[in-house]
Amino acid sequence: MPVNSSRGIEKHKGGLPQVRQATHIIYVAYSSKTNASSKITCMTDWISVHGILTQGYRVASGPSADYPYGSLERQRPIFKSRGLDLDGYFNGTLNIDIRPQAFALKKPEYTFRHVEWTDLHPPEDFSFSRCKVIYAGVEYDGWVYYPHPETKERNFQDPSLLEVIAAPIPEIEYGDELQVLLNPEEVSVDRPD
Repeated sequence: MPVNSSRGIEKHKGGLPQVRQATHIIYVAYSSKTNASSKITCMTDWISVHGILTQGYRVASGPSADYPYGSLERQRPIFKSRGLDLDGYFNGTLNIDIRPQAFALKKPEYTFRHVEWTDLHPPEDFSFSRCKVIYAGVEYDGWVYYPHPETKERNFQDPSLLEVIAAPIPEIEYGDELQVLLNPEEVSVDRPD
């Protein structure tokens, strides 16, 4: 049973991403005789990025002008069959504007090739990287959701717009500020020239 705790949110606006540490405690080898479990503690440095919640194309939560259904509604069972279970997460994405910064995926935790989720266009590739969203002082689990632009026929993919699938976040609205914690081994963030 993993337990996550973190500390030290660093607020910044438009500057370089901040680094913060989170402690992950992973419990292994539970013994029913001794009622104890051994644990491994490791430190992970997260990149903390400030962003503003913006309205997207509304395709993920749909229906939209492009699709008569929500794209995530169709994609989630496919992702689950390939190893990524998004049950418990909101059935839509947060579109988080991180300007003037931009992100790039380096080595995402999951990449799914040739995902046939609609008959309206050819299959697409998707990548995911675990992240955290911090809103109003509360931390929510999430995933950076990245439809690969080279396989995406519709909707331009802005490198300054993080799409995140997160646990439901009460009372969040367009224009709200939030922080996103990203894994620097999987995602890079910089200021394009």
